Amino acid sequence: MVAAAPENTPGITQNFVDALAERARAAEQLRRLPDQTLADAVASGFLEYLVPHRFGGRQEKFPAILDPIRRMAHGCVSSAWTLGFYTLHNWLLALFPEQAQAQAYGTGPFLCPAPLAPTGRGVPADGGITLSGRWSWATGVMGANWIMVGALCGPDDGLYPALALLPATDITIDDVWHTEGMRATGSNDVVIRNAHVGDHRLVRSFDINSGSAPGAALHDATTYRWPLVPALALAASMPALGAAERATDIYTDRLEGRILYEGGARQLDKPLAQAHLGHARVRLRALRGLLDDTVAEIESLLDAGTPVQVPVRAQARLAAAYIVRESRTIIADLVHASGGSVHFTDHPLQRLKRDVDVLSGHVIFDYDTTRELAGATALGLKTPRTALL
Repeated sequence: MVAAAPENTPGITQNFVDALAERARAAEQLRRLPDQTLADAVASGFLEYLVPHRFGGRQEKFPAILDPIRRMAHGCVSSAWTLGFYTLHNWLLALFPEQAQAQAYGTGPFLCPAPLAPTGRGVPADGGITLSGRWSWATGVMGANWIMVGALCGPDDGLYPALALLPATDITIDDVWHTEGMRATGSNDVVIRNAHVGDHRLVRSFDINSGSAPGAALHDATTYRWPLVPALALAASMPALGAAERATDIYTDRLEGRILYEGGARQLDKPLAQAHLGHARVRLRALRGLLDDTVAEIESLLDAGTPVQVPVRAQARLAAAYIVRESRTIIADLVHASGGSVHFTDHPLQRLKRDVDVLSGHVIFDYDTTRELAGATALGLKTPRTALL
């Protein structure tokens, strides 16, 4: 099974999840996480699960964050997504050179969006680069104190993709996040103009993707040898899985009390309604089994000191994309079976559907691409250099 949260920290309790549910509508209207949600998340210790010991963190196994993210989505998918990424980016920081870690962890808490697409340009400058560009999908930027961005760095004849770490004071936020779902993530655009980034706050994307970034050697733990794409994909799929679980719970609770207009019978007594529930539950069970199997394979390789090869990474990305695709279908089927009243904007089932519809558009979950890459790598065929593997 996926690793559970540590028992000797407050962690993501049921009270925490209930509070997210109570704030879900207000968070959606605010279009960012409420200050109290951020304060509660910091107090829970969850953001520090993957922070290295030497910087005061928990240094847990990477899978320890998956179950809390999934459970948070029972309260609010947008909050689970944002807090999950904040925690994931605390892990990403641990892959940078030690000086950058000391600077950023030292400010605490480290609240950092990370739009990874290399849409910026880093021109060589004294001891680093001068960075300019525009980045979309900066989840959590409204509450951020740092930011990581992808950029093409180096001279024109020797470009390489890298991640750059900057204080949030170096960015300008462009308020573009007006969406049908995932509104509380506040995933606005950011603009950077001629900011200096020292070499110690740069890490090459190839090193992160392969699990050989500077932090992998600095910290003696398999946590920091997880390759980026499986880590990103699996963590980002958890809000969808949690949303499908919550939708199934809501549908179950509705069955007994819902009286059908035609015939006046309880929906609970309709065989087809029972079949919808049974189908949803077995699909969820299959998804949890796929998750556990995928995580166990990567963990066993890392524990044995074996690199996580490209075909395994591709299969992990496909597993995450399948979890999201199937979770989205489960929710849609249950919404369809629940009648017209769930389509009011304040109904939690309707919000679950909108949120998962939007999050499923993340590039990492492109189902056609992930299937193609998994099949190609299994056959030993070449894949594009730009493939997210």
